[in-house]
Amino acid sequence: MDIGVGAGGWAATYLPSPSITTNFTSMSPDPAVLCAEGVSKRFGSVVALDRVSLDVRRGECVALIGESGSGKTTLLRCFNRLTDPDEGRVLVDGADAAGLDPIALRRRIGYVPQDGGLLPHWRVRRNVALVPWLRGTAGPEAGADRALTLVGLEPENFGHRWPGELSGGQRQRIAVARALAAEPDVVLLDEPFGALDAITRADLQTTFREVRSELRLTALLVTHDLAEAFLLADRVAVMRAGALEQVAPPPELLSAPATPYVDALLQRARMRP
Repeated sequence: MDIGVGAGGWAATYLPSPSITTNFTSMSPDPAVLCAEGVSKRFGSVVALDRVSLDVRRGECVALIGESGSGKTTLLRCFNRLTDPDEGRVLVDGADAAGLDPIALRRRIGYVPQDGGLLPHWRVRRNVALVPWLRGTAGPEAGADRALTLVGLEPENFGHRWPGELSGGQRQRIAVARALAAEPDVVLLDEPFGALDAITRADLQTTFREVRSELRLTALLVTHDLAEAFLLADRVAVMRAGALEQVAPPPELLSAPATPYVDALLQRARMRP
């Protein structure tokens, strides 16, 4: 099992401190912005998703956690139509995604792929301004500078630089900035911090929490790291072999694992005795 845990041991280490505002103790009745209804997907003989139903409410962060091949990324990519399900429905703001133009949909939802996806032959400011430019937004560079500031990078120092001149952490900050530059309400993040060292990852996690709180973003996050899921998410969705085992706020997941697999996962991650 390749679920990461980060430094430390017991569950209390990974739950936010009382000084940090979170939503999972009193979940808002806000409507679902993202909704999967009985979604299935096959790649040849491989079942990637098996009748998955999940909703992400407005202003909420849901983390998808599971082993490699559990279906996390496939489910995430259904919401911006980089993958279309074979069965079931995907709804975005109540509209069936199958009836939405996939290009327009991707331009209104922020997306951070695993590798960041920066264009190496474009300078940082142009990379970040990509989606506002594609949407025909007036002054896309100004939007890029605002997004760079949000993620803690000074536009005057970083806007003119090439991606290859930056550290891994800086490149990931720029990838997040690009996802935010068009001011989306929803952001999809596919293991955005997984390849970083522990210190850089912790800094970026803090930045993401602050930005999400400030902008009231709705977020769906894929991660292998239970500590990261517990830190960043209002609810955690545990996936196994293309199906959902449990969806719950972190304290409930710890106190009442719904299946033996969830219990074993928490034990292997040293989050339950």
